[in-house]
Amino acid sequence: MKGNEALAEAAIRAGCRFFFGYPITPQTEVAAYMAKRMPRVGGTYLQAESEVAAINMVLGASSAGKRVMTSSSSPGISLKSEGISYIAGSDLPAVIVNIQRGGPGLGGIQPSQSDYFQATRSTGHGDFHVLVLAPNSVQEMASLTFEAFDLADLYRMPCIILGDGILGQMMEPVTFPESGGRKLPEKDWALTGTGGKRKKNIVNSLYLTPSKLEEMNFKRFERYEIIKKEEQKSESYMTDDADIIIVAYGASARVARNAIEAAREKGIKAGLIRPITLWPFPVDVLKSAAKTAKAFLSVELSMGQMIDDVRLAIDCARPVYLCNRTGGMVMKPQEILKKLEEISGGELQ
Repeated sequence: MKGNEALAEAAIRAGCRFFFGYPITPQTEVAAYMAKRMPRVGGTYLQAESEVAAINMVLGASSAGKRVMTSSSSPGISLKSEGISYIAGSDLPAVIVNIQRGGPGLGGIQPSQSDYFQATRSTGHGDFHVLVLAPNSVQEMASLTFEAFDLADLYRMPCIILGDGILGQMMEPVTFPESGGRKLPEKDWALTGTGGKRKKNIVNSLYLTPSKLEEMNFKRFERYEIIKKEEQKSESYMTDDADIIIVAYGASARVARNAIEAAREKGIKAGLIRPITLWPFPVDVLKSAAKTAKAFLSVELSMGQMIDDVRLAIDCARPVYLCNRTGGMVMKPQEILKKLEEISGGELQ
């Protein structure tokens, strides 16, 4: 299946019955697939009048305890940022898909990873985080969608699936899991009507008393600390004896693996740590790797954004270099190999 369609089908199989979106390249296939499939499973597909409207519809459906998703690309996610903040401030679960394109502004429609800061740092105003998952194959576009819905429900917060135009448009074989496999709490907070049998629920992000808002923020960040401890996910490749460790996510990690194999043939001990969760960032595995590795190389389709998190994760204990393309350009394995050779030869000291 195509990556966008595999993600959409996985969402339906994970129990998503409400989708609100707006077309924008290169994620339009997600919405198109939902438009065809949702009516057949008793779900609701609605093309909103704007991205702003779509994200607020997500807030409404989630308030009622339903599994709901929206998708967009880069500038469309920017328009959703206020609504994402409202959802986070209301402690509501939701899945938000960003199939990234080049920027800033309208930029271009080619693949990019330049929304890393947006996803991990500035999804909206205020003190909050969102979970961020980064697939690197069509299979993970499906399996991480199941995980996204489960994590969102478990921790009552938005979860972003951060893909790119490559993963959205490419076709690969995919197997759908039966479920996310997590034991989830009842949604006793949902606005389902009381029937006169319970106290009414209120879903709200407005706290006019400063002390109450501070209390809610402190409680939310206590939950975030649990997430940092329990939910860091990454994949390691040839890191046991690596002198240089590449850190790359998504499509960049696929290119990096080819470069590592070529480097090994030249006697350069390179390895890969692929973050699967961008928030929480896999700090623990990177910190451990810094005990033996001599250098790190951040490979990104941006001007260098994740590189800051790599440096923070290892407390700047080792030099961290950057190999990047931007604007919709995708690096070749040879470009990464050249950078590895320069680092290994001491040319970048």
